[in-house]
Amino acid sequence: MKKLTSALLLYWLSTSTACADEYFSNILSLIKPPHSHTSVIATDLVNDSVIYEENADILLLPASTQKLLTAVAATAALGNQFNYKTEIYSHFPIRNGKIMGDVFIKFSGDPTLTSLELRELFKQLTDQGLLQIEGDLYLVGEKHEELQAPGWVWDDLGICFAAPVSSFIINKNCVHGQLKPTLASSASQIQFPSYLPVIIDNSAIFDKNSTLEFCNLSLQRLTNNHFNLTGCHSGNRPLKLAIAITEPALFARDTVAQIAKSSQIKVTGKILLKDTLPQHRSLIASHQSKALPEMLNTMLVKSDNLIADSLLKQIGHKQYNRPGTFTNGSKAMVQILTEEGVDLTHARIVDGSGLSRYNLLSARQLSQVLRLIYTDPRFMSLMESLPVAGISGTLKYKPSFTSAPLRKYVWAKTGSMQGVDNLAGFIKKPKTDDMLFVILENGQSPIEKEQQLAPFSALFLQTLLDHTAAPTELNATTAKSVIAN
Repeated sequence: MKKLTSALLLYWLSTSTACADEYFSNILSLIKPPHSHTSVIATDLVNDSVIYEENADILLLPASTQKLLTAVAATAALGNQFNYKTEIYSHFPIRNGKIMGDVFIKFSGDPTLTSLELRELFKQLTDQGLLQIEGDLYLVGEKHEELQAPGWVWDDLGICFAAPVSSFIINKNCVHGQLKPTLASSASQIQFPSYLPVIIDNSAIFDKNSTLEFCNLSLQRLTNNHFNLTGCHSGNRPLKLAIAITEPALFARDTVAQIAKSSQIKVTGKILLKDTLPQHRSLIASHQSKALPEMLNTMLVKSDNLIADSLLKQIGHKQYNRPGTFTNGSKAMVQILTEEGVDLTHARIVDGSGLSRYNLLSARQLSQVLRLIYTDPRFMSLMESLPVAGISGTLKYKPSFTSAPLRKYVWAKTGSMQGVDNLAGFIKKPKTDDMLFVILENGQSPIEKEQQLAPFSALFLQTLLDHTAAPTELNATTAKSVIAN
């Protein structure tokens, strides 16, 4: 009797799966965007069973869902105690308010380092009585760095979400300002802190009445952190600017020169760049970033590209004991995740942020990374760092995620760029099994995006919740009936 009951139950489960496939196929035929490439996979994490999948193995642009891979690889390779250190060394001790020789500031590629924290470093020196450096001040970092990954879109490079990834990072290698209209004409004026060591030439205009057929701003990136803003901006309201610097080492040198001067520490020599520390040195001041878990929280919640790619380089440095690059960092990440059981055989990993148009991942590969986060105690804390629909991060204001049935219950990493709208994460809802999902949409039509009532990801997740609500209760009743008979 028990064998017969088990056989009937297995038959019911297979029939239920077939019905689920038909259910989703019918719904997807209605909600799938007609001009996009889509890939989905949804898994019941309690029963460890696939609820539905379609095109789960095709390779698509992951965009910022790639940061899930970076978070897991960084945790595995670097450990939760990891932090960045910015340190000051000298040959000689401070005596009578002086150091009789050179001083070295070792930069580590800390993506969170600010000019205020550098000022605090100099204050450590003045608190020790230092007033004069009788030598040169060297800024020590990597030489001939790869500042952008292959496949980054060239017209993104002047924008701060694609700021250069360097051992020299201050204030996210980004300059903030404002483009404002003038009252008497169509001319504009740029306002940004005058002490910043950048030059921005501006000939842009405001099309206040929106009469011009073509109106776009253009930013030309010149040498020595020099920029030229041209073109026009439609409307008459001020526009916030966030401009990524082009030469981070030069920016660091000029910023440190200003900080040293305002700290009242006189440098008798020059402020120079160097790629190695002297063999004989003593540590005289240091700053530590926050530990890895807090950085990963910022990276996932805010989709911070600079943190992601700085960590990628650290992974490469740790794995191969050489200066970290996009190349060795990507290779190390693939190796680490493969050892953790993620099959990346046909994937292409080029950076840690997902900015590169050369990255390729499948929904199944992303689901394997999510499963690690859900099941492995080392990575479980990463789930708490995911944006929550209608509550936090990049899902706080995403259309259709700010209200029922998705609000509060979707915990996921977004992945958006021109033509791409991805989502990968979990559904955590009371009285419902925890679910894992990956939804990839590439080749999105700008017209359809503007006209759509809701994103494809939101429609699929609502379908998933509908399927696991009333139908689940009905199926359970059917199962009991089958077993009883």
